[in-house]
Amino acid sequence: MRTIPVQTRNRAEMVDITAQVRDAVRESGVSSGICVVYCPHTTAAVTINENADPDVARDLLMGLDRLAPRDWPYRHGEGNSDAHLKSTLVGCSERILVEEGRLILGTWQAVYFCEFDGPRQRRVHVKVVADGVRLADGVRLADGVRLADEVRPDV
Repeated sequence: MRTIPVQTRNRAEMVDITAQVRDAVRESGVSSGICVVYCPHTTAAVTINENADPDVARDLLMGLDRLAPRDWPYRHGEGNSDAHLKSTLVGCSERILVEEGRLILGTWQAVYFCEFDGPRQRRVHVKVVADGVRLADGVRLADGVRLADEVRPDV
C-alpha cells in the first residue's frame, strides 16, 4: 500500500492526484489487476471525473453546495456537517482497472481528492492488487515483501 499526502489550500477543492496514483501502480509492478484509492477522512472524498475543463470541478463543488449547504440548520456542533454529507455523497473510494501496468481511465478522466473541510494536511491510500493470483499453500508475507514475490498463478 502506498500513502499519498495531500495538502489542501481551501475549504472546498478538488485536487488531481492521478499522477501520484499512476506512480503507485507503476511501483507496484502489477501488470493486470485493480487499483483501490481510499480516503480515510470523514469530511473528504475521492472521485473520478473530467480533467480537461477546470470548470467541471468548480461546477461539481457548486452543485454539492446546493445539495448540502453550509448554513443549513444541522445538529452536529462542529460546523462541518455539510462536509460530512458531501463526503458521504461522493464516497471514500474508487476502484480503477489496471492493464499492462497502467490505469484504465477515459480520455478526459482524472482521479480527484475532494476536500470539503479544509485547508488541511490529508492523505489517500492506494492499494494495487494483481489478477489471477493466490498465495501458495502455507506462504506468509513478511513486511516489505511485495505480493508478486510470494504468489503463484491460479490453476
